[in-house]
Amino acid sequence: MSPPDRLAMTSPAHGVTATPPDSGNARPETTTLIEITKNHPAPGAAPTPPGLDNVIGVSCGPDGTVLISPGPDNATVIPPGHNGAATVSPDPGDTVPPALGGITATPPRRSGQGSAPRRSMRARAAIVTERDADGRTLLATMRSDPPITLRRTGPGQVHLVSTAAGPLGGDDLALDIEVAPGTTLDVRSVASTLVLPGTAGGESLMTVTARVGAGASLRFTPEPTVLAVGCLHRMVVRLELAEDTRVFWREEIVFGRYGEQPGSCHSRFDATFAGGPLLRQEFVVGEPAIDGSPAVYGDARCVGSTLMTGRAPEPVIGDGWAVLPLAGPGTLVSALGRDAVELRQRLLRGEAAAVKRQP
Repeated sequence: MSPPDRLAMTSPAHGVTATPPDSGNARPETTTLIEITKNHPAPGAAPTPPGLDNVIGVSCGPDGTVLISPGPDNATVIPPGHNGAATVSPDPGDTVPPALGGITATPPRRSGQGSAPRRSMRARAAIVTERDADGRTLLATMRSDPPITLRRTGPGQVHLVSTAAGPLGGDDLALDIEVAPGTTLDVRSVASTLVLPGTAGGESLMTVTARVGAGASLRFTPEPTVLAVGCLHRMVVRLELAEDTRVFWREEIVFGRYGEQPGSCHSRFDATFAGGPLLRQEFVVGEPAIDGSPAVYGDARCVGSTLMTGRAPEPVIGDGWAVLPLAGPGTLVSALGRDAVELRQRLLRGEAAAVKRQP
């Protein structure tokens, strides 16, 4: 294996300066901000030199990891596959906490071909239920397709697990759900989804299609989707409900990570009941004229909605949330929040109010 590459780093606040060895007079190709995430040193990782409190570990992918100290003469190399006192994520648009001095990383130009960026991914995952002779719900099909990985976590319950970063720009991801008549399915996720820009640019797409049979029940409550700065994302939901179904479908979107502006997102939700339209909803995030308008999001940093079968008899308006009875047998709860916690609290209040008023 060739020696690990090193990154040129500069931090005025900490006086951290190091240059890539054996780089000659080559000029760096790109410069990106990096985000520091503190970790415990992994077993076998190179130790931090005594007295150096601001040591930074830079991940260079499969080629190795470099530990850069406040002086280039005593920099320590971490073996490939290990982490040091800190790990750096050089994703596009990442920000650096002010306390860390606005550190920047500059990858040196390599001889020969450079490392290839992650290719766009196309994934098609599926969940299908069926009813056994005793009336119990069976998960007849659970087809994972990374980065969408499915895990059975209880009777009729599935958690979505992301086994790769993304969605990234250029990714085309889809989840197909078929809830057989008389069965019950509960779909959740283990963590929020972070949408990132891709190295080659382009739009990312996440499509969820669900068909719910007569007398069946579907609960779909993943954790929020976070729109990182620079992303270009499209979300599509197609929901087909037969008569006598029960559905609880919640969506939450967070406008960027802490302290950053959101990327761009176009969300479309289409729901039908017994072949007729129940809900057609569309909104956009990442347009300055829309995001800051008091008639749209105002100072909110999150938006969410919940579609529930069963019709509330009348509209209800609360602090940052609203309950809207639909023309068909359904109720829409909408909410805004300054952060994900406030958004969830407001959605829960709206959902409780909708249930309380249903006959």
